Amino acid sequence: MLKSLGLAALSVATPQLTSTQSSGIYVSQMDHLLGTSLDLKIAASHYGAAKKAEASLLAEVQRLSQILGTYHSNTEFNQWMASQGEFKPVSIDLLQVLKQFDAWNEKTGGIINASSEEITQVWKAASAANQLPPQENIQAAVRLAQQKHWEINELEQSIAKTSQATLRLHSFAKSYVMQKAAEKALATEGIHGIVLNVGGDILIKGNGVDQISIKDPRNFAENAAPHSQIIVENKAVATSGDYQRGFEINKQWFSHVINPLTGQPASDIISATVVHPDAVTAGALSTAFQVMTPQQSERLAAAIPDTDYLILTKSGEEYSSPNWKNLLASSAPSVSPSSFSTNILMVNQKEKMWTEKQELQIKFELASFEGRFRRPFVAVWVEDENHKPIRRIALWFNKPRWLPDLRSWYAAQRESAIDIASLASATRSPGEYTLVWDGKNDAGQYVKQGKYTVYIEAAREHGTYQLMKQEMNFNGKDQKQTLSGNEEVTGASLNYVAK
Repeated sequence: MLKSLGLAALSVATPQLTSTQSSGIYVSQMDHLLGTSLDLKIAASHYGAAKKAEASLLAEVQRLSQILGTYHSNTEFNQWMASQGEFKPVSIDLLQVLKQFDAWNEKTGGIINASSEEITQVWKAASAANQLPPQENIQAAVRLAQQKHWEINELEQSIAKTSQATLRLHSFAKSYVMQKAAEKALATEGIHGIVLNVGGDILIKGNGVDQISIKDPRNFAENAAPHSQIIVENKAVATSGDYQRGFEINKQWFSHVINPLTGQPASDIISATVVHPDAVTAGALSTAFQVMTPQQSERLAAAIPDTDYLILTKSGEEYSSPNWKNLLASSAPSVSPSSFSTNILMVNQKEKMWTEKQELQIKFELASFEGRFRRPFVAVWVEDENHKPIRRIALWFNKPRWLPDLRSWYAAQRESAIDIASLASATRSPGEYTLVWDGKNDAGQYVKQGKYTVYIEAAREHGTYQLMKQEMNFNGKDQKQTLSGNEEVTGASLNYVAK
């Protein structure tokens, strides 16, 4: 593992990132960037280099967001979208992204399509109306999506918009931004390695490797045991799935990934993870593999060198590249270790106990602030009726010296590890998190049913302190509690499912 330099501003925990050089690890966590969350680990020779690399990375993210973004009318992409038929001078970045769209549209037989947004809007409207979309609406959107949307004049670095379709760059642009931003950060003097996680897509660059957990697509919680773990060096890991974003119609869930050839959401593939040296390639393939059959994905991957993949189907089948087994970590999948003392709770065997059929789902959303992206420090834990902490659910912070800001948590006088494991998953919505409590204490034993209090604590550096808590009687009967929001956490819910 990396040997810590012991600098006060660098993490002194043992992180996943490893390197051949003596370094410290700088950890940074942010929300509401590129439409999702951003987690950063930097192996640096000193704190100043790490901060400079972070600033360089964020500056590149902001620069490219101003070019490729779709959420503000003044971005270069949106200004180009307002034109029609005439060649408009564009930046080299926008030209490259649209060129790559063309290349991947051809490689995937039309599945990678910037105008899939036209079909997505049909399904969004159907979800709002809570009824399946009319087939004629889907077909009209498909016909529009199949048109040619632009002409590129590479010599004059200009592009003409040639259709009326709504275009979105979405995850394709995200992969491009990740690649460029990571390269900027790695070019900083004193930087040895970097792990950039943008909403579940991960890029590892430099002199280091990282152990990546692949999210179980049917266990949606942040703290759930992963499906598997792989060891990755100097490559990107992209995952596309149907479990983070989508549409609900008449209590039926539909994936947000749309097949632009048919207008139908992906249905058979619930998760596709791709590992490749290039982030754009990994991202494009993971999206395409959500729509293609496993056999089609296998043929496409075989034509692109250095491609590894894991595809999981709704029926429980798994398909992987021949080299996938060589990426697997030797250790078994595990959740983040607990920091509480492993006190064994003695209970009367006649008392009703939690069972594997019960769980508590904890959902919350962190607030968005204009111009502020850093995630607040967060602690989530459970205490019994005697106010004794029995289970740590999550603890997020980037420097041990900030732990006292989590006042209620810190009052327990517990030593803690930093949660900075890299988790590959489908892209989450910004600021939204889901955790689960399985009814076990920190020794891994089921507790008795009864009254417990759930705490959600948030403290922001140079910001506010907030504490939410809710007592619930876990008695084997389904129940739900909604917690009022505050300045840091806009809202939370506790859903006890006894199954």
